[in-house]
Amino acid sequence: MPHVKAQAMKEMTTEEITQRVTDLREELFNLRFRNSMRQLDDPLKIREGRRELARLLTVLRQKEGMKA
Repeated sequence: MPHVKAQAMKEMTTEEITQRVTDLREELFNLRFRNSMRQLDDPLKIREGRRELARLLTVLRQKEGMKA
């Protein structure tokens, strides 16, 4: 899960952000599943993923607010 900086998120298109959100949700599901089975090496990846997801959703809401 490569980390995307906030400035780069703001430069992404709405479709790119939506695709990244979908990918992150799937990845977080897999990370939580692996964590429950005690197969996850670094549980902090879950936190990083949640934070990136929140940032992406925030940028997406800001972009939608500008359109309206």
